[in-house]
Amino acid sequence: MTATMLAGRLDVTKGTFAVEEVPVPVPGPGEVLIKVEAAGVCLSDVHLIDGTLKPFYLPGDKVTLGHEVAGTVHTLGEGVTTAAVGDRVLLQAGEHRDGVVFTRGVDYDGGWAEYSLATATTLVPIPDELPFEQACFIPDAVSTPWAAITATGAVRPAEAVGVWGVGGLGAHGVQLLRAIGAFPIVAVDPLPAARERALAFGADAALDPLDPGFAAQLREATGGRPLAAAFDFAGAAAVREQAMAALGERGRLVLVGLTDQPLTITKGTMVSFLRQEIRGHYGSQSQDVIDLVALTRGGRLDFSRSVSGTFPLADAAKAVEALEQKAGNPIRLILKP
Repeated sequence: MTATMLAGRLDVTKGTFAVEEVPVPVPGPGEVLIKVEAAGVCLSDVHLIDGTLKPFYLPGDKVTLGHEVAGTVHTLGEGVTTAAVGDRVLLQAGEHRDGVVFTRGVDYDGGWAEYSLATATTLVPIPDELPFEQACFIPDAVSTPWAAITATGAVRPAEAVGVWGVGGLGAHGVQLLRAIGAFPIVAVDPLPAARERALAFGADAALDPLDPGFAAQLREATGGRPLAAAFDFAGAAAVREQAMAALGERGRLVLVGLTDQPLTITKGTMVSFLRQEIRGHYGSQSQDVIDLVALTRGGRLDFSRSVSGTFPLADAAKAVEALEQKAGNPIRLILKP
């Protein structure tokens, strides 16, 4: 008799999501079966369910969601020598296959389940002192803003920066900008609770983008300096217009928030005159996750404030609804099998 488990499954064709009983997967050569201890609920999961995002490489109609996963090694597949049963690990959010990037929980089954398969090379060991609830979302919720800041945005210490949208990614963006020495860090969000959180996470100022005095407040916050870099974590046209207007010469606008809407530039001549750049960003590299775990182990980063609530796996739909409605203004909601 085949053992079964609960898994949060999306039917991409029908656009329906449900927690179902499915067979426990068996690891093949080079694979590991992970007992999932915690899995993050990301806005991209919401967008997969509502159809805004579509898998590129999913071979069938259904997929187990969840690209932010941590747990313990349960079973080793043939030939795996880099892990041992009982190891505490997180899983990279994707992997390269034949030159193509496949995303966990999108193009193949992810971690909204009691057990999850992973290629052995996607395992990252985590220290005993790092809780699974905090480790699981380092891939994506932390590594995506980290890569946006350090690689795509190429932010240097003492550069003035702006963060538009202080949700799950933006809040970590503020924290990481603080860690690398950006100054000043100006957070921009219409929600008062989000602005308060930005200040708690290390922003030097937190502004309301809808305030008629926004431009003057921004100049005051930066001491009159234009921004060297601005990060759009919201994926909104109004954000991009406001952020571009705040940039100085050779300023960089980094697009982290995803949207399927057209990208327009109102003052194109000024962008050319100031030699500004608009840089698209998506995801992170494997080494980013490894580096962030090392920084966390070394006490440089702490994500304990990022866990906004936990839900049993059986209530995954409720967690999705809570995130979609921004109930309690969450940073990360966690599923626990």
